[in-house]
Amino acid sequence: MKIKFWYLIHEYWKVKKVTLVLFLLLLADAWMEAQQPVIGMAKDIDGNEYKTVVIGRYEWMAENLRAINYNNGTPVPYEACDSEWKGLESDAYCWYDNDERYSEIYGALYNWYAVNTGNLCPAGWRVPSDDEWKYLEGYVDSIYKVGDTLWNKTGLRGYDTGRRLKASAGWERGGNGTDNYGFAALPAGERLNGFNNIAGSNGYWWTSTEHDTATAWFRSIIYAFDEVSRDTHPKKMGFSVRCIRDR
Repeated sequence: MKIKFWYLIHEYWKVKKVTLVLFLLLLADAWMEAQQPVIGMAKDIDGNEYKTVVIGRYEWMAENLRAINYNNGTPVPYEACDSEWKGLESDAYCWYDNDERYSEIYGALYNWYAVNTGNLCPAGWRVPSDDEWKYLEGYVDSIYKVGDTLWNKTGLRGYDTGRRLKASAGWERGGNGTDNYGFAALPAGERLNGFNNIAGSNGYWWTSTEHDTATAWFRSIIYAFDEVSRDTHPKKMGFSVRCIRDR
């Protein structure tokens, strides 16, 4: 009788363990499904199509903008000459290294004067503000969440934001990320006094937020760091642009 009792107890806990394992597997499947990015599509006035991804309360382009016309049909001025570019106080774009073959991978580089027209993104879309970038950073970071005062600081911030936003391929020097949200950040470099040969290792993105008459806020992700840097730079810099819209 005693042996039968312990046998029944043993069998009961075997069933409980199996049930618990099945429950945990189902929970893991549901969690993984919830982490899969919701992919959409956007099109600019030139007919370029972009993958998009929903992250929190915004839909983001998952590629850098490469439009050469504003959404009202006006051409964005193109500037290839370095000496002309660094002296500009008006809108312009270029391709990295003045080579249009980079456009499909890296998109275009725009100065902030082009951003400030308000017409750079497709109709219904906009260049994200400094605060909207802070929301993105807090949403994807695994430790510092939306609203944390850390995001108001300058320089490198966060724990693993950059790694989770970086594309899983396309970064040099071992800089690939985990791309947890489908943002697929790629390093398109920058332009001011030339291009500095940093495409493939460093990426820079404008916000729509002005800092003062000469500078505006931007974000950078560097191959060697897991964080994202927030700072200001002269408006004449050539940086990448992502577009967003409300969900």
